[in-house]
Amino acid sequence: MEDLSYPIGRFVPQPYSDKELKERLMAIMFLPKELENAIQNLDEYQIETPYRPDGWTVKQLINHIADSHMNAFIRFKLGLTEENPTIKTYNQDAWVNLNDTKIVPINVSITLVHALHARWAALLNGISSADLERIVFHPEQKKEITLWHMLGLYAWHGKHHVKHITALRERMKW
Repeated sequence: MEDLSYPIGRFVPQPYSDKELKERLMAIMFLPKELENAIQNLDEYQIETPYRPDGWTVKQLINHIADSHMNAFIRFKLGLTEENPTIKTYNQDAWVNLNDTKIVPINVSITLVHALHARWAALLNGISSADLERIVFHPEQKKEITLWHMLGLYAWHGKHHVKHITALRERMKW
């Protein structure tokens, strides 16, 4: 089950480097297109299929990415404009079961991810290493987190969920 839950492995924090920064920025910039490619030509049955036993459906994954990355974008803006802000947490399992996830077509969330990541990439354009050392306080984890750590986490997060979808497609031969 570990491979199905973490098909690219768990997030492993990396020290700052210009090379790693470029990779993370590219992950943020290219996630919308990778996500769009991952779901291309899926029918309604396939979109409603869980990516693993007891996992979310593809539709829930797409909506989760939009929800999660909207929160990440706001967390970044707070981290860049306030001193050690406490970020808001949310119940992701409850969010993926709300009505918008059930009734709105996934192309709406794909469009949202495109627009959001364009804004996020613009925010990150020219960001300094000092900016990336700024911190936010995560009340659920009860610890301070740097923006560098968050950037790595969300770069990984997008790839992680795209792989859930592509691995499902491979297993199901879709």
